[in-house]
Amino acid sequence: LLEYAELQKAYPLEDDWIRFGPVKGHIDGTLGSGTMMVFEPFKDQPDIGLGLEQMPYDAFIERVVAADKVGMQLTIHAIGPRGNDWVLDAYEKAREANGERDSRHAIEHAQILRKEDIDRFTALGVIASMQPLHVVTDKRFAEKRIGMENLQYAYAWNTLDDAGAHIAFGSDYPVEPLNPLFGLYASVTRKDLQGETGSGWVPKEKISLEKAIEFYTLGSSYLEFMEDRKGKLKKGYLADIVLFDRNLLAVPPAELLDAKVTYTIVGGKIVYELDN
Repeated sequence: LLEYAELQKAYPLEDDWIRFGPVKGHIDGTLGSGTMMVFEPFKDQPDIGLGLEQMPYDAFIERVVAADKVGMQLTIHAIGPRGNDWVLDAYEKAREANGERDSRHAIEHAQILRKEDIDRFTALGVIASMQPLHVVTDKRFAEKRIGMENLQYAYAWNTLDDAGAHIAFGSDYPVEPLNPLFGLYASVTRKDLQGETGSGWVPKEKISLEKAIEFYTLGSSYLEFMEDRKGKLKKGYLADIVLFDRNLLAVPPAELLDAKVTYTIVGGKIVYELDN
């Protein structure tokens, strides 16, 4: 805790460039490896158990409550429905033990949820820190692994948003490509990047492009406690702006993948200009 406190002083929240962020933890593994935490056996590998818990439930709760007590902001990796349930339990126990505060704890990925856990994000003020391109990667084998009946709230951007939850988008680089245009495309189509046809995978969870941009910008700045100075175009805010060669809001979704950055502005200064 002493080391944590010293690091926190070295990177104050007032700094616009390098800041002391949340402490990250893990509770389960991944969908692809069959190590995410589930409530029932994997359909394609029923003999491998219910996923890989990183520690026993009681020990996990104890750690989260202790970290919350000293004012840490936490973001816990959880992929499977049981993993997400455990993390929500831990944040709830921390609130009961330490009182309610603007902690802005997050679940990193929050990929596969149960319907009954959706409203808990809003009730507990937990941020769903999600990476939209994961839907493109995982939909190839998700149904085979756990069945479509368990995927109705997978990558549930629309449902979480309708429930009033805070959502922050990112890339998960280097696991996925860094280019946010790929994520924007996945958000509005839930299709692969190779010209897939149809209505997309679990189409009820598609969101508008405006909403996806909001989650990448204002949503992420809220997770950082920086929504008072970045995440929107507003007088007095940091002028971090990217300009494209086309109006992203006016082109078909497929054109998002071909858009080029023409200017990058950081702090009001042009730091990149596309050569003609």
